Amino acid sequence: MIPSLRLDPRAKLVIVICISTLAVFLEKLSFMLALLVATLLVAWLFQLHSSRSIGRIKKVLSVIIFIAMLQSLFTNAGTPLLSIGHITIISTYGLQRGVGVLLRISIIVLSAALLTTSSSRDIVQGLIQWKMPYELAFMVSIGIRFLPLLAEEIQDTFVALQLRGVELKKIPMKRKIKTYSYLLMPMVSSVLIKGRELSMAMELRAFRAYPERSSLRTLKMKHMDYAFILLSLSLTSAVFYIYMHY
Repeated sequence: MIPSLRLDPRAKLVIVICISTLAVFLEKLSFMLALLVATLLVAWLFQLHSSRSIGRIKKVLSVIIFIAMLQSLFTNAGTPLLSIGHITIISTYGLQRGVGVLLRISIIVLSAALLTTSSSRDIVQGLIQWKMPYELAFMVSIGIRFLPLLAEEIQDTFVALQLRGVELKKIPMKRKIKTYSYLLMPMVSSVLIKGRELSMAMELRAFRAYPERSSLRTLKMKHMDYAFILLSLSLTSAVFYIYMHY
């Protein structure tokens, strides 16, 4: 096993931006599949534990299948694979679009997971040294920290339901929607309370009292960081050129 790459957070941001940009603009399955393989290679270089990311992708498989069915229902393109009467449920075009959505989501999730190899503090410091206003960088930091808290609170709510003998997978759809509506308000209220407490703590600590903010920690990019940034931008430009001309 090769040692994990220790790059500057700004270099990782450039890599993630390049991969995500390609994932959004590429439409041919061959290019997207090659990009997925390249993303897996980058994740391996950073020794990223991708099991959680793959688990998140599995959770949206039903949504991807639904998108493929919609593509088949609202277009006449492709050869019908599953039809009821004159209504096409799944076609080759819809299946192709569904696979494209799966590849695109997988690439974006895996590339975004690369940022988890750096601490949120280093990411914010890197954004500040990129001359981004501290308020925006702080918002990014809050978003990174609040999303896991929100996911944990949702999971605790479902665990509390299971402890009370409520199995969401077994109850009828109408009752399930009603249960979700009951859970929505407490979760939103809890998030708003945490946001208010955070804003009060920021005010007590005189947030934005001075136009500029100093930091004891300073990130310094090395030759390896510049090499990866140059390589990422060069490969992204080359892929765009090949994709547009061939």
